[in-house]
Amino acid sequence: MAASTCFKYNYALVSRIANSFKDNSSFDLRPNETIDIDKARQEHEELVDSLRRIGVDVIELPCDEKHPDGLFVDDIAVVINGTALICNPPSIKDKPSRQGELAVVRQVLRKELGLKIVEVESDKASLEGGDVLWTGREIYVGISGRTNSLGAQAVAKAFPEYSTTIVEVPKPAIHLKDCVTMAGIEVFAVAKSEAAQKIFQDIQGSGSFGYKYISVEEPAAANVLYCNGTLVHLAADQIPKGSAVYENKIDYPRVAVKMEEPAKRGGNLGSCVLLIRKDRHPRKIPTTME
Repeated sequence: MAASTCFKYNYALVSRIANSFKDNSSFDLRPNETIDIDKARQEHEELVDSLRRIGVDVIELPCDEKHPDGLFVDDIAVVINGTALICNPPSIKDKPSRQGELAVVRQVLRKELGLKIVEVESDKASLEGGDVLWTGREIYVGISGRTNSLGAQAVAKAFPEYSTTIVEVPKPAIHLKDCVTMAGIEVFAVAKSEAAQKIFQDIQGSGSFGYKYISVEEPAAANVLYCNGTLVHLAADQIPKGSAVYENKIDYPRVAVKMEEPAKRGGNLGSCVLLIRKDRHPRKIPTTME
């Protein structure tokens, strides 16, 4: 199968934004910031429209006031090759639990999309999808405040067809994909922050080969979506330097979107979207290795 099929997606799961996202979340607000819910919803609608324009069928979950972080749906499951691993977000003292989000996502992935569902078996395992990076030929799992080694083991067990490598996620980064994502076929987007550079050094030191990378100044610029031959990244007024780099470095289609309100809680573009590839008649595991 051609390398380009690895990042061909026909579905995306997103969640509408609850009013409770304004004041209650397991992610702290940036200092001196407040959430504008109406603006957040407008930005989210524009993201959904952008995904539909590049050929993705978007499934929108209803908001649930009991789950203010439902917007960050990418944390709840890892989907590769028609298999969905349901994650296990940790309980954080004095913060709203995310466990109630699992059942809704599980039901949609199983009943509406017909995916194979895999569960995290250990109660002691912590895992959020923001710490899982699939490159098209291997998986990296970040050990962070949200994901532990047992969570990483659950990823390796769920997707045995791929090599899984553990990397440490230094603070202040919350997730691995805050720092490093895929900006194209075998192309990393890497922030220039100290945490991102440490993560990428570990990735390079793991023996990976053949990848290219693009360095971007702003940390948020490194969190992108590569989908159906198109790079989706933040707009220039959020990442002026990063946007200029992508304009100069990328020769395939790009779409820029604003996500200013989710960013106030550390939310990134990719954390608001769970991309899903579902083959009607899969014949071979998609991989970039020829």
